[in-house]
Amino acid sequence: MGKITGFLEYERLEEPHEDTGARKKHYREFYLRLPDEDAKIQGARCMDCGIPFCMQGCPVNNIIPDFNDLIYHQDWQRAIDTLHSTNNFPEFTGRICPAPCEEACVLRINEDPVGIKSIEHAIIDKAWESGWVKAQPAAHKTGKNVAVVGSGPAGLACAQQLARTGHAVTVFEKNDRIGGLLRYGIPDFKLDKKIIDRRLAQLRAEGVEFRSGVCVGTKPPGPGVPNDAKTFLPAAKVLADFDAVVLSGGAEVPRDLPIPGRELAGVHYAMEFLPLQNKRVAGDTGVPELWASGKHVVVIGGGDTGSDCVGTSNRHGAASVTQFELLPMPADVERNPVWPYWPTRLRTSSSHEEGVERDWAIATKALVGEGGKVTTLKAVRLAWKDGKPAEIPGSEFDLPADLVLLAMGFVSPVQSLLEEFGVEKDARSNARATTEGAGSYVTSVPKVFAAGDMRRGQSLVVWAIREGRQAARAVDEFLMGCSELPR
Repeated sequence: MGKITGFLEYERLEEPHEDTGARKKHYREFYLRLPDEDAKIQGARCMDCGIPFCMQGCPVNNIIPDFNDLIYHQDWQRAIDTLHSTNNFPEFTGRICPAPCEEACVLRINEDPVGIKSIEHAIIDKAWESGWVKAQPAAHKTGKNVAVVGSGPAGLACAQQLARTGHAVTVFEKNDRIGGLLRYGIPDFKLDKKIIDRRLAQLRAEGVEFRSGVCVGTKPPGPGVPNDAKTFLPAAKVLADFDAVVLSGGAEVPRDLPIPGRELAGVHYAMEFLPLQNKRVAGDTGVPELWASGKHVVVIGGGDTGSDCVGTSNRHGAASVTQFELLPMPADVERNPVWPYWPTRLRTSSSHEEGVERDWAIATKALVGEGGKVTTLKAVRLAWKDGKPAEIPGSEFDLPADLVLLAMGFVSPVQSLLEEFGVEKDARSNARATTEGAGSYVTSVPKVFAAGDMRRGQSLVVWAIREGRQAARAVDEFLMGCSELPR
């Protein structure tokens, strides 16, 4: 806990950030970490609640009361040690996690919760600034080698844990840079890619080998899935060359919208649009000319990916940006009505604050174009009853649309990869593997493991880190008979 009466004396503090007009002119991060004194005040608000529900709400079970107390006492070095004991990459979660820990905070019952995410952000940024984040290479090598397929948060967490215990780890990534959806699924204004690069340097110093531009499997991943691979590596060769294989790719297959006009130019999956801007910011040349500049943009899908499309379109200088959601508008409740669980509530992202017309309970019926290019979107309003939608007669409307971005979520990992490894799938077409007991994270193929979105489906970065860490322990037990890695 922090100060005994801190939750009565101090208000929740927001991280300093640029205003909407200024930040739309660039692609840099615009949220800064809390100053040391403000972080201390936030730590002071952590109350002696008895049962830290925040730790239960956090998928990696961060030891939140401890590091809150350490920041209140300004013991930053012990705070980063505490944070790193459960979370390999707090610089990622401190920026892009939706903070289920805060919804589970006891203060959330009737007050604003402790700013746990902002404290985490402050701790890790202070640690990097102070030179406390160092490589931790293994003292002894085991002679075992592991392939990790996919370099997103699950793959990186798994690779780091395995390397630190002495295994030789090779990470395969089909795109031209390491990082998975951290690299090409999240805009730079939310996660600066230098944040990823400095952590990759640590992993390399710990012995992790990275091979980018290599697609494991003999088939391309399919439409809407980013892929820069120049080399295709058969699954059989990976199985022959490595003692264990971890499948840790994302749930990358996008949900499509099979309506009239879907084939028109100007209709794209979100992941055909977003990675291009990441590449431009990285300095790449010859990037395909897919821009929102001067266009009427319609984003179909109300989640985080749709929000990222909104922020990127505004930075391109779109003429207008509209975002549709199929479901009805959730209530804008002040507190958490289902505490300590994650509530359904109206959420407004920083990209929404920058300008967008949002609308709910909308079904897109058709796309109309001229000369093969989309110009108009036809939609209808829905009435929801007992969880089922019905079109409202007479509510049809048209909307100008020069660029339509499909951001309706992701249905599964790449199927050809699972099929080539011969991995059994669950009802949602994910790799089937349990997370508990003997044989956790192992698939139907004995030395092939699955973690993150590959196993659980579309989810959060923090869940990917959790599963990557736990899968690393399962792999270590499989290779060595026992493991000292934390679960």
